[in-house]
Amino acid sequence: MVKLGRRHDVRSEGSGNIGATNVARVAGKGPGLLTLLLDAAKGYLAVALAGALSGHNVRWMAIAAVLAVIGHIFTPWLGFHGGKGVATGLGSLFPIGPMAMATALLVWVIVVIFWRYASLGSVAATAATPLLMYLLYQPGYAPPWSVTLGTVVICTCIIVRHRENLHRIIRGEEEKFAPRS
Repeated sequence: MVKLGRRHDVRSEGSGNIGATNVARVAGKGPGLLTLLLDAAKGYLAVALAGALSGHNVRWMAIAAVLAVIGHIFTPWLGFHGGKGVATGLGSLFPIGPMAMATALLVWVIVVIFWRYASLGSVAATAATPLLMYLLYQPGYAPPWSVTLGTVVICTCIIVRHRENLHRIIRGEEEKFAPRS
């Protein structure tokens, strides 16, 4: 988005990350939102396609979700240095547990409103996701093991990718979320 609009590589500006937060900081709210939507759509479409091809077998959908997030984080087109997986994780888990992911998104919004750190919101929502998936997948029933395992793998990858952000928050050096207009 940044390269199309400003002819710059977003990896050389701001935090150097290719995700929606850095795009919003560097290029503005519109490109940031579009990046978020495209990354989420990538995950959603991968899982929806796996569901359509497998007769909505949740095991294959969970495998597709994990692979979509890992492919985003370790994308070969960028030398295996991709994004942090938040939007792709949201999009990939949404077809599996829409109520859980809508609630996780609400957690993100609340944390960002109160503390103004997109990374803290991402980690809080991601940390809550396994419990939300367990409680909201199908109320009254535990999700299948493949959903639980896939969710935990995705969330672990996302949180590990945010470790530098967490260290900066602890040191008081993390930049607050304030996208360019």
